[in-house]
Amino acid sequence: MKLVSLGRPLLDLELTLNSGQTFHWVREGEGWMGAIGTQATYLEQRDGELFVNAGAASAATNYLALDHPLEEICGTFPSDAVSQSALEFCRGMRILRQPKWEAVGTFITSSMKQVAHIAQISHTLRRKFGEALEWSSKAVYAYPTPTAFAGLEEADLRACALGYRAKNLLAAARLVAAGEVDLEGVARLEDCEAQKELMRLPGVGEKVANCALLFGFERLRAFPVDVWIERVIREKYFEGSAKVTKNSIREFCASAFGPYGGYMQQYLFHHARLTWKKG
Repeated sequence: MKLVSLGRPLLDLELTLNSGQTFHWVREGEGWMGAIGTQATYLEQRDGELFVNAGAASAATNYLALDHPLEEICGTFPSDAVSQSALEFCRGMRILRQPKWEAVGTFITSSMKQVAHIAQISHTLRRKFGEALEWSSKAVYAYPTPTAFAGLEEADLRACALGYRAKNLLAAARLVAAGEVDLEGVARLEDCEAQKELMRLPGVGEKVANCALLFGFERLRAFPVDVWIERVIREKYFEGSAKVTKNSIREFCASAFGPYGGYMQQYLFHHARLTWKKG
């Protein structure tokens, strides 16, 4: 098994892969196995040095966003205790560059689901309908293409524990496969217009659109507001006021966290999800 080194970037690999932005990486020995698009990939970090299977170095460098100036990004955030606690907790976490359709489809299936359930759905969809890939005699699966989904029936997806999300995923895949919603075209739009275009897809509301923009289209200003983020902002920045609206939360975050707000969103989300459960 030949591995190549990607150096010692500021990266916490385990933290990044387990932070609720991607859902299919699994432990394999001392590292992680998964797929980057249609590239079977093994990642391992030893004492800060990052290794990847030969042939996947370029894909991994791009996927892990190793070119993001992470120290500079973190230096743009406020110095308040809440922000700094999240930054310290999440040091080395990077926002991944995921394939566009994978980000859209995955977050359509994430609605009202916990991370473990989303991962279970992702693995099932990949095994049943995705392209089989192999590395070192081990099988991994790519996320199914829009065309692969489009040829299915709703019952096929309901059998994967999607529930009502099956109808939305199928309809969205058919629109993308038919070119009625062009994801490459979305990538060329300004943030606001890109969000509107994505929201044409069934199952894509504002939160899912922002997740897709952040994790699949590298719109680092995108700030998805889910139940965790709403709680954090309301309780930590507005003293728990019940009068705070989602719109005022969005306006506050855009002003407070700036052009890299998506990073701060992910840090606040992950920090709250793992610490608030423990009180």
